[in-house]
Amino acid sequence: MSIAVRRVSKTFGTFRALDDVSLDVRTGELVALLGPSGSGKTTLLRIIAGLETPDAGTIHFHGEDATALRVQDRRVGFVFQHYALFRHMTVFENVAFGLRVRPRRVRPDRREIRRRVQRLLELVQLEWLADRYPAQLSGGQRQRVALARALAVEPKVLLLDEPFGALDARVRAELRRWLRRLHNEIHVTGVLVTHDQEEALEVADRVVVLNQGRIEQVGTPEEVFHHPATEFVMHFLGHVNVFRGRFVGQKAVFGGIELDVPDAPETGSLEARGFVRPHDLDLSVTPGPDTLLEGTVMRVNAAGPQVKVELRSDAGEVIHVELSQERYRALALAAGMRAYVRPRDIKLFPSNARAAGAAAPVG
Repeated sequence: MSIAVRRVSKTFGTFRALDDVSLDVRTGELVALLGPSGSGKTTLLRIIAGLETPDAGTIHFHGEDATALRVQDRRVGFVFQHYALFRHMTVFENVAFGLRVRPRRVRPDRREIRRRVQRLLELVQLEWLADRYPAQLSGGQRQRVALARALAVEPKVLLLDEPFGALDARVRAELRRWLRRLHNEIHVTGVLVTHDQEEALEVADRVVVLNQGRIEQVGTPEEVFHHPATEFVMHFLGHVNVFRGRFVGQKAVFGGIELDVPDAPETGSLEARGFVRPHDLDLSVTPGPDTLLEGTVMRVNAAGPQVKVELRSDAGEVIHVELSQERYRALALAAGMRAYVRPRDIKLFPSNARAAGAAAPVG
């Protein structure tokens, strides 16, 4: 079941939650709506579900206009952050609920309901807890019951609103991997709302980054992380260092590095800003022709697979660098040492260079 969102806008009072948003979700695809609070991601999910009505625009399911359809007629399964399980019902009865309340003409018989529920509990690996009550389950188990209940009615579309937001970090990581495996088995079209970048990048086939009611970028996890289309996406998806340089003719100059920028501004501000993620920086203990800047090592955190190094430049800027354990040991870095920063990649964006999304590898 494909989903097409066409020029959807929604306002609450004076707040514009969505501003002329268009999006396509392919059949069997799991798409993550990612953005900060107030970006419009939950509003868009609720409009797809039929829980909100757009001020303008349309929603199409598999080519048919569903904008005016009632929630119960859209065949949508919804999973919320706080489970919304019936406390007085067992796990089995919670999952069976949507089937039991169907109109008599389309309601499966008792044997078929039992078969479907048993199959779903096996799918979410909870068949051994069928007779337990929600209060007897862990948070991760309750969320899997909520997902099984949403799937019981055989939805055409599965919508998940911050489904793991109430869980601790370890359980969230486990459920992310479990959800990805589950989706690979059932192939139901899914839309996941999250503000957790790691969750979106790990689970989704494609990521939609929203900001202030508009879409900043749509792409695979690799595309949005390694090839951000805007400064906002660059900043939102992980840590980033910002370096200031200048335009000289058709070049952007950062320290000892020159980048070709054919569409560099001819007039106006000559300041250039380059964006580099910590893992795209390298350090040396001697200067070189491609040195971006030098500074003093303030702190080293060698716990984990990557070594995190914090430097302070001579201009007072704080720079974050991530090195491999091997590189760290080769440099023998310690607090107080002088170090020289070399970027592997610098990205420029339209706000400071008319070369839209320009990015340049270094060396």
